[in-house]
Amino acid sequence: MSDLKKTVGARNLDIICVGRAAVDLYGQQIGARLEDMGSFAKYLGGSSGNIAYGTARLGLRSAMLTRVGDEHMGRFVREEFDAAGVDTSHVITDSERLTGLVILGIKDRDTFPLIFYRNDCADMALSKDDFTPTFIASSRSLLITGTHLSKPSTFQACMTAIDYAKDAGTKVVLDIDYRPVLWGLTGMGEGENRFVSDANVSKHLQSVLPYLDLIVGTEEEVHIAGGTTDTIAALKTIRRLTNATIVLKLGALGCTVLDGDIPPSEADFDVFTGVRVDVLNVLGAGDAFISGFLRGWLNGEDHQTCCQYANACGALVVSRHGCAPAIPSAEELDYYIEHAADIARPDTDRELNYLHRVTTRRKAKWHEIFGLAYDHRIQLFNMARETGTDEQRINLLKQLLVKATQHGADAAQLDGNIGVLIDDTYGQEALNDLTGRGWWIGRPVELPTSNPIELEGGRSIGSRLREWPLEHVVKCLIFYHPDQPQEQRNLQERQAKELYEACCVSGHELLLELIPPRELAQDEDTLVRSLQRFYNLGIRPDWWKLPAPSAATWAKLTQLIQARAPHCRGILLLGLDAPIEELKRDFANSAGFDICKGFTVGRTLWAKESYRWLANEISDEQFIEQVGNNYFDLIQHWRNRG
Repeated sequence: MSDLKKTVGARNLDIICVGRAAVDLYGQQIGARLEDMGSFAKYLGGSSGNIAYGTARLGLRSAMLTRVGDEHMGRFVREEFDAAGVDTSHVITDSERLTGLVILGIKDRDTFPLIFYRNDCADMALSKDDFTPTFIASSRSLLITGTHLSKPSTFQACMTAIDYAKDAGTKVVLDIDYRPVLWGLTGMGEGENRFVSDANVSKHLQSVLPYLDLIVGTEEEVHIAGGTTDTIAALKTIRRLTNATIVLKLGALGCTVLDGDIPPSEADFDVFTGVRVDVLNVLGAGDAFISGFLRGWLNGEDHQTCCQYANACGALVVSRHGCAPAIPSAEELDYYIEHAADIARPDTDRELNYLHRVTTRRKAKWHEIFGLAYDHRIQLFNMARETGTDEQRINLLKQLLVKATQHGADAAQLDGNIGVLIDDTYGQEALNDLTGRGWWIGRPVELPTSNPIELEGGRSIGSRLREWPLEHVVKCLIFYHPDQPQEQRNLQERQAKELYEACCVSGHELLLELIPPRELAQDEDTLVRSLQRFYNLGIRPDWWKLPAPSAATWAKLTQLIQARAPHCRGILLLGLDAPIEELKRDFANSAGFDICKGFTVGRTLWAKESYRWLANEISDEQFIEQVGNNYFDLIQHWRNRG
C-alpha cells in the first residue's frame, strides 16, 4: 500500500472532473443556420464542466480541475460552478489565455452546427503543477475526458492525476468524448463531426485504458478507442487492455453495461432502455447521461438504477435548450423517473418544468431581506409638482436613496440581505449602479394604480424582460380580491398568468404583490383565498409581498405555501406608508413564521425627507443620513420583533 493511500482519511469529494470548461453561445432561433442566427443564449459549457455541474446538481460533491481566463467569461464560468455547489478551489485563473468558447445551433433534430473557439485556450494549458496528490486523494473518483488527452501537456497532466489517483485508491473514469476537430482531424468548421477513424488517436487512447475503472462512450467513441468500426471487435480490444466497467451508449435505445467478457454479438447485450422523448437538442445529452450514471455508480447502486438515472438525464436534456442548464436536479430527476410513463413531452410538462425552474435556480442566500422600496413613480411625480421642481430630479433622488440604503446597511452591519425595489422610469441609473453588487433587486412592471392590472410598455412583457439582468426580480403589484367582479378578476388573473409564463421563459424570479382594494370587505381568510386562487391557476411566484396579516393568518399562509409551492422563496411585508409603531406591531405578528423573510418598506422611511429634498430644504448629505438612519431603525425593529 502506498504512503498516500495510508494517509487518506474521509474523502470530502465524490468526483473531480478534469478538462474542458468553456462558455456555450447557443443560437436562439431553432431551425436557423448559424449564419442566420440573430441572438444567442450564454451557458456554461465544456464536457468536463458540464459533468461537474451536472453531478453537483444531482447531489454529488464535485470539484472542477481546469483553467479559465482572467476575463469576464472566466469569471462567468467560475461563478456558474460556485452557484451549482461545485468546488472551484482548483479552477486556476490563467492570465495569458482566454476562456474557450463554443458557438452552437439547432437546425433540426439531426443537425447541430458547432464551432469551437479553442486556439491556445485556458483549459488546454492545464499543468501537472496545478494540483497535488493530496487534492486527488481527497476524492472518491477522478474523471478525465478525451479532449485533454489530445495534447502532450494536458496528456501529461491527466496521467499525473491518474497516477495520484491510483496511489490513493481513487477510482478513475474516462468519458471518451471524441471530437475529431479537437484532435486536428477535420476542418475547424466541422465541430459537429463526431467520428473520423485515426490509428494514432486509437493508439493514444489505448495507452490510458489499463488505468481505468469506468469507461463511458457512444458506439463511435468505442470504435475510436478500440481501433475498429466493428463494435464487438472494438470492445474486445478495450477489454484486453482493461478490466474497467464499460458503459456503451446506444442513443435512443438506451445503454448497456459490460463487466467481464464481451459477448459475441450485440444481440447478447443486456440493454437498459429509457423513455422515448421528442429530440430538440442532442448536444450535452452525453454529459447529462454520465452525470446521472455517476450518481448511481458512486453511491453503490446496481446497473439498472445507474442506467435509469443516466437515461432519464439524457432524455430530459435532449428535450431542452442548452447543455449544463438543462441537466435536472436530483428532485426533478426522481420525479421524472416516477412519472415518466405519464410525461410524453418533458419540454411541455408543467410540473416537471416547474421543478426544473425552482430546484435549479441559484441557491437561496436570502434568509432575510431588509428591503428599502423606492419603486414609487406617481407619488414622487406628485411631490415634484407640489414642490415646483423639475421631474428629472427624481432620477437623482433615487440615486441618493441607493446611498441612503448603503448608509443604513453599514450602520446595521448587514452581511448581504440588502434589498431594494427600484423602477426603471426614474431609477434606471440607480439600477445600473446596483446591478452586480449582490443586493436583492426587485423591479416593477405594473402600470401604477391600474386596476385591472396593466403592464408598463404594453402586453409584450416577454420582449421587455429580454433586456433585464437576470438578477432583477420581476415585481408586480395587483389590487386583488377573490370577491372582485368576475370580469375584473378574470382580467387580473389573465395578466398575472401571462407575466408568470414570461418569467418562466426568461429565467427571472417573480414577486407578486397583492393588496386587497379597500372598498371590498376583508377578513382573516382574504389573503389565503387570494393565494389559493393563484395556485389553482398554476401561478407559483417565487416571492409574495403582502400586507401584514394576523398571527392566525400567518399560520394559514404557511400551511398553504408548504402544501402548494414548497419551493417558494417566501413572503415579504409591505409598508403602505404605515407609521413605525404600526409596523413594529406587524413585525411582531410575523415572529416565529419562517415563511416571512423580511420586509420592503418605502414611504414610511423616506416620504417626508424626499419632499424636503425636492423642496431644497435639506442637502444631499442630510437626506442620505436621515433616510439611512430611518432604514437602520427599521432593521433594528425587525431584529427585535420577538
